[in-house]
Amino acid sequence: MDTSADADTTGADADTPGKDAPIVLDGTALTVADVVRLADGAGHPAAEPGALRRAGRSRDAARQIAESTHVYGRSTGVGANRNEAVPTGAAVGHGLRLLRSHAGAIGDELPARQVRAMLAVRANQILAGGAGLRPGVVTALCEALAAGAHPVVNAYGSVGTGDIAALSQLGLALAGEQPWRGGSGPAPAPAPLTLDNNDALALISSNALTLGQSALALDELRRLLAATQVVAALSLLAVDGSYEAYALPVHQARPHRGSTDTARTMRLLLGAPDRPGPPSGRIQDPYGFRCLPQIHGPAQDAADTLEEVLTVEINAAAENPLISADDLAAYHHGGFYQAQLALSLDHFRLALTQVARLSTSRLATLNEPAYTGLRPFLAGGEPASSGVMILEYAAGAALGDLRAHSAPASLGHAVLSRGVEEQASFASLAASQTQRACSAYRLVVGCELVAAVRALRQRTLRPDPQLPVARALALAESALDPDHTDRPLTDDVTRAAALLDELAGIGTVG
Repeated sequence: MDTSADADTTGADADTPGKDAPIVLDGTALTVADVVRLADGAGHPAAEPGALRRAGRSRDAARQIAESTHVYGRSTGVGANRNEAVPTGAAVGHGLRLLRSHAGAIGDELPARQVRAMLAVRANQILAGGAGLRPGVVTALCEALAAGAHPVVNAYGSVGTGDIAALSQLGLALAGEQPWRGGSGPAPAPAPLTLDNNDALALISSNALTLGQSALALDELRRLLAATQVVAALSLLAVDGSYEAYALPVHQARPHRGSTDTARTMRLLLGAPDRPGPPSGRIQDPYGFRCLPQIHGPAQDAADTLEEVLTVEINAAAENPLISADDLAAYHHGGFYQAQLALSLDHFRLALTQVARLSTSRLATLNEPAYTGLRPFLAGGEPASSGVMILEYAAGAALGDLRAHSAPASLGHAVLSRGVEEQASFASLAASQTQRACSAYRLVVGCELVAAVRALRQRTLRPDPQLPVARALALAESALDPDHTDRPLTDDVTRAAALLDELAGIGTVG
């Protein structure tokens, strides 16, 4: 089972909940959750009429401005060709040449889900009213989303200063020069549009692919973070852990938002009082339990920050130049540069790596007889059996992959187009790394879940059935094999990793 963010979950099933629910695009209020729903086909887009009129005014203003003065990409070339004027008679051809020359993305084709997220973001951004792009493009993008169609887009072509290669591939599909796809074959496509010099750069001046990919990754990783707390609660029960680390006075004394929320969620999952009494056994637990709020909390804070950045960007008129219909001006600027997004994505992945590393610490604790009272490695059957020993190695390998994906993409540097563009944020790389991190993170926590459930089964521990953690244990036990003799555990971890999405719902009690 492919459980990564790159899996193509198209949501094309007619039984998908909320599939007929409209998602209004108005250039101001689209959310990360809306982008995910559109990518999954769990709702159809509806362009708000007032926003379409705003986009139309921007288009009219752009044409008027370009007739009287030089406007980058409309009456001039782009990049190092910015000082070369485009003859009036060559305007239509210039737009198509720009799209053809820039549609040079390379590498594997991206999954349909990611491309649909790009379409949703770009349609909404155009409605913000700064692109100077014909409203018919928005209509075509909405038609494609509703039909489940998407253009072919390849993986590599952006360095964080605009997804110009991917969006040029979209532009050629809109112009009828490249195919549309849907599901496993051709899909009904929007009628071809005529894209001239007033449309080409306006369409591709965006980071819509990077933003869409980031939204999908954030959505998955938020769910996995919630599920990780549930798994940690199961592990705490298995080792007779203390509730003191989650006590209300501890977090009132050091009131970081994420840590406080994490501690409250743990109390709710476990039915722990705000002020638990002293522990009956060991004085304090290993860091995997004791420092959980201080490590999970920053990851939640980083997720919140990333969502704030994404919400601004998917509703932003960030095209260069920005067309202002109010004062009939074209403003040339650097609003396309995605430093905030790149840094937020990098920060989030680094925080996630800390959380995953803590999961491997709890896994090691579960393997220790001193904490569980069980045989080493939770072994069953014959003497000297290895039990879940291999899961420490497997989780360590997945953690290594996650750590590699967490290298800060924002440290990258590029000088392009004959030195005219001498910086690059590499937000596009940061988004791809964040998507790839999903699968490795999921597997690390899946290993812990297998061990925690085995320990609870061997100890015959059952929490109060009214508690959220009891529901989580029942769900996990229904999915995981009770055979504790030595055998391959690959399928167990695969099932546990897939189960995390369901456990996430239990983990949102806080």
